[in-house]
Amino acid sequence: MPAAQAQDVYFSQPFATRLHTNPAFTGLLDDYSATFSYRNQYPFLAGAFRTTQAAADLRLDRPGQHHALGLLINHDRTGSLSYTRFEAGAIYAYHTRLTRQFALSGGLRASYGRQQISYGNFLFGDQISEDGTVSGPSAEPLTFPAVNYLSLGTGFVLYSEQAWLSLAGQHLNQPSLGFRQQSKLPMLLNLSGGYKFYLLKPGPGKPTQEISFTPTASFTLQGGSHRIETGVYAMASPVTLGAVFRNISLGSTVEPQQVLAAIAGIAAGPLRLGYSYDIGLSPLSQELGGAHEVTLSLCSFDRLENAYRRLKRRNYPLAPCPAF
Repeated sequence: MPAAQAQDVYFSQPFATRLHTNPAFTGLLDDYSATFSYRNQYPFLAGAFRTTQAAADLRLDRPGQHHALGLLINHDRTGSLSYTRFEAGAIYAYHTRLTRQFALSGGLRASYGRQQISYGNFLFGDQISEDGTVSGPSAEPLTFPAVNYLSLGTGFVLYSEQAWLSLAGQHLNQPSLGFRQQSKLPMLLNLSGGYKFYLLKPGPGKPTQEISFTPTASFTLQGGSHRIETGVYAMASPVTLGAVFRNISLGSTVEPQQVLAAIAGIAAGPLRLGYSYDIGLSPLSQELGGAHEVTLSLCSFDRLENAYRRLKRRNYPLAPCPAF
């Protein structure tokens, strides 16, 4: 039987779900934030991939705004087998200034995971009587009990007021999934970055006004598959629009799947609402129906306090990543 290759769930709004992308993003964009995300991938497929995620982070004011804490909860469900995976992780990040222009954040994440298969909607031959009626439980052995595991991840973000470079590794300990012998969750490596060009930059008298565009790029490797993404975000506060081209290669024998994700987001005070839709550009991705994704964030950032700290050189550049 040929081996199957795949990756962990990925989001079309990686900066709204940035704690999932890299634990070092914890505390970089806001004083605190709470984000709820929902992704319905391949809706035309029986047993579509559905992911629900909740994330929160808090930048500690003392001592020196060096420390940040985060929480990430993820729930995946897919397939006619009702395969589910639940993960809950605690995150710690440390921020430090390297030079007057550049700062560095390092993060650690430890997650508890549990995955299982439900056979409640399965029908076996010994449950079907001669007249076609169904009765009684099956005598078939169900040999796949729930699996519990620990996953460890880390990452770094080097950034200035206009650029950032992110490197993250997840499942570094490659925990055993236990569904069959030698079955492991493969390590995931992600390298990404971007640069923000300002047409109107926030400043004194216009702290919330911004017009900018930001090209981004990302490369993800996990197991035998890889994913390349290039995109651009345009912001005219409070609206952000983005387009991301994604090329997914699942091995030399499978034709790469190409997707274009269209992203729209709006910020209203402490609220951010984002929506994205994946448009399939390859025959298979078109037939599966793309993906819908919605994010809702509640956040806080004290711009006046941040400006004061910048004058006193007591804090770090604000990471320029898009919010969606």
